[in-house]
Amino acid sequence: MKNELITSVKATFTETFKNQPAHIFMSPGRINIIGEHVDYNDGYVLPAAIDKYVCFAMTTHESDECTIVAKDLNDSITFSINDEVKPHEKMWVNFFFGVLHQIKEKTPLSGFHIVFSSDVPMGAGLSSSAALECGFAFALSKLYNLELSKEEIALIGQKAEHTFVGVNCGIMDQFASVFGKEDHVILLDCNTLKYEYHKADFKEYALLLLDSKVKHTHLTSGYNDRRREVEEGLALIKTTYPDVKSFRDVTEYMVTAIENELGPVNFKRCLFVVKEIKRVLDAVKAIEAHDFEKLGALMFETHQGLSQNYEVSCEEIDFLVDMVANDANVIGSRMMGGGFGGCSINLVKKEAVDNIIEKVSAAYKEKYNIDLEAYKVAISEGTTIYKDEHASI
Repeated sequence: MKNELITSVKATFTETFKNQPAHIFMSPGRINIIGEHVDYNDGYVLPAAIDKYVCFAMTTHESDECTIVAKDLNDSITFSINDEVKPHEKMWVNFFFGVLHQIKEKTPLSGFHIVFSSDVPMGAGLSSSAALECGFAFALSKLYNLELSKEEIALIGQKAEHTFVGVNCGIMDQFASVFGKEDHVILLDCNTLKYEYHKADFKEYALLLLDSKVKHTHLTSGYNDRRREVEEGLALIKTTYPDVKSFRDVTEYMVTAIENELGPVNFKRCLFVVKEIKRVLDAVKAIEAHDFEKLGALMFETHQGLSQNYEVSCEEIDFLVDMVANDANVIGSRMMGGGFGGCSINLVKKEAVDNIIEKVSAAYKEKYNIDLEAYKVAISEGTTIYKDEHASI
């Protein structure tokens, strides 16, 4: 798929601009093994880049004209590099403009031509937006010799999301896209941005994503409600336990001890956060020990917490997880991402992957009359410039 994507983008570039691109850049989507809704609660996350990419063909030139061609959308935009960069009515343009606005503040640029295309599924929770932002920032850094660090590129992508796209996201998506390492997961401390790589050879198991193809409208409102509820809960916990600085300092005992003061909703939200932070660290130990049964059990526990305590799952995703919960070939499954739709992530015996897809797809179609989409993914390198071989940042 990757080679087909590169060939397609190069062909469109040549057809559009009548010459070959100077460089090809690849920027991956991401998964998160465990650690959901704790990036904004001072927790840890365990993401990885995957072998689904946004591919950019790009050339700079001396004039001030810039053209960006969105191959998949059959759309394009042309502007002068000297124009003021402002939010655009077309949403896809804002992923580029949000990055360009920041880069232009650092250094003057000349014109450029870009064609981009992607096999990162849109709306599936695999962070196609972060791949777009970070891939473009990386490309600009390379082509204009800006020497931006990986961390700077991730932060530029996040700020573009905040300012031009209008999504107040955490840093995980951009960080995973840029810092990804083949066959490794990243233990990221969302407070300090300190990180560790951990080898993720799942042996006889494969990662399988099952896309529900639904995205319920209360994603944004539900997300904002959860942030408010955990902030209220943490404030109450601090009142009783003054030494607590963040959820990192909170224990299950503390949450349970003031259950009445927290109230039923905030109690459930806080209990999930405290348990999930611990689960991430337990998951790293399980991966290091090659104890994949334990890792899978933690994934199921996370889903139960997301569904029952944090209440960000939905009927369709619960159905996908329930369908595989008693299958001996599936050792772990959970909702992945913000919730209210999107994907489940599953740890499945390699030889059983196709059978699981067939079984779950048929049941899902019968129940909801929706065609399930399945993605077999492997953990890949982060954002790179494509040559005969890959050279990372």
